[in-house]
Amino acid sequence: MSFLMIIQLLIVLLALWVGSRYGSLALGAISGIGLALLVFGFGLKPGTPPTDVIYIIIAAVTCAGVLQASGGMDWMIQVAERMLRKHPDRITFMAPLCTFFLTVLVGTGHVVYTLMPIICDIALKKGIRPERPCGVASIASQVGITCSPIAAAVVAFSAISASNGFHVNNLQIIMVTIPACICGLMAAAAASYKRGLDLDKDPQFQERLKDPVQYQYIYGSNATTLDKKITPESKRAVYIFLAALAIIVMFSIVQMFGGNLLPSYDTVQAVKGGPASITLEGGVTETAKQLASAGIVMEGVTETVKKPLAMNLVIQIIMISAAALMIIFCKAKPKKAVGGAVWQSGMVAVVAIYGIAWLADTYFGNYMDEMKLMLTDLVSAHPWTIAIAFFLVSVLINSQGAVVVAMLPLAYSLGIEGWVLLGVLPSVYGYFFIPNYPSDIATVNFDRSGTTVIGKYLLNHSFMMPGLICVITSTIIAYALSYILHGAGMY
Repeated sequence: MSFLMIIQLLIVLLALWVGSRYGSLALGAISGIGLALLVFGFGLKPGTPPTDVIYIIIAAVTCAGVLQASGGMDWMIQVAERMLRKHPDRITFMAPLCTFFLTVLVGTGHVVYTLMPIICDIALKKGIRPERPCGVASIASQVGITCSPIAAAVVAFSAISASNGFHVNNLQIIMVTIPACICGLMAAAAASYKRGLDLDKDPQFQERLKDPVQYQYIYGSNATTLDKKITPESKRAVYIFLAALAIIVMFSIVQMFGGNLLPSYDTVQAVKGGPASITLEGGVTETAKQLASAGIVMEGVTETVKKPLAMNLVIQIIMISAAALMIIFCKAKPKKAVGGAVWQSGMVAVVAIYGIAWLADTYFGNYMDEMKLMLTDLVSAHPWTIAIAFFLVSVLINSQGAVVVAMLPLAYSLGIEGWVLLGVLPSVYGYFFIPNYPSDIATVNFDRSGTTVIGKYLLNHSFMMPGLICVITSTIIAYALSYILHGAGMY
């Protein structure tokens, strides 16, 4: 690794670190400064912006934002609240399952902000230390991203894998990640079940109760969504949204069994077993992929084949159409959707992925040969170690989709098989490690008892233990499941 390569890597890491300190749009914007330094200062060839992933996020977030504007998300939260209040003694296990499946359905973890105060309220009224369910529920809201068929991380994994010869659709991905992540969450919940002192034995909490103002603050309010009126239009919006998800899953199931319900089109691709590049007249060398992308058919190098509509385009079409139907038939106001938390946080994610992934692709693309030389021996002997790289990058990048877009092409270029990368997909969630993510910060603020905390030494916070247990357990189980399914010929 040359001195210049190290300097440029430090610029990338510094841009990510500074961006994470400012948060929100700064993650993507400050990555742009790093990109400018690499391109204009060091002359590196700029990589390719992750436009496919960005389009999918825009479509999915638009649909979820319109769902929120219609009131449909309030109904989903109410259903979850009724389940939690029906079994308050099991809140530590049920709360993460509720936040997990909300994320799986909607494709973003930002839907949990309404549910988190309710989790805290139920725990307090049952005398359960709120840190126990709140900590693991916040983790669960982000773990669900690699389990959602419309989340950017899953769609990006499918698209990038297909371009590298590992054809796996969204349903096949979540068949591995959902059971693995549920096991990881239940392991984290079990570890959290008796975490910390019970409230009646916690001297700090009991001392706070002696202050009448604090007592009123802790026990005086009643967080609930059950008093919200749910209109028929709100319920109709949920049905439209669920129908859209069902259609996406149906297409994936048909693909799994070798069928195809999608239209097919002529597509130029490189000939299997053909030359990787060819020298044209005038001494110009073009790769087979470049010729294929330009639509040039050349005997023995590229050929025309029929290919069905790509799944990433299917998701975009269905999500945008569902949003339109909710606007027309469910009285969902576009202005309200744009002003909602789900749409705004999704657009922030778009900017973050745009800047971060472009910066990473520029650096890794220019040093691909050096990266292969350094890492090939390690990943050849122990392919699963790429999970460590995924996790470490995710600590700096507050986006699982951005980690997939930035790191997956590198992983494939190192010769790691697709089933291995699917098995370690849960490891792309590591941004709980430094507690600066909005859902974690919000959870700390929602816990009126003060038991969910960011510690004095930053890393001794309420999310570290459940986060590590969940990610490690989920990755091990996902790897085992992927290995079994690969051996059975399904992947």
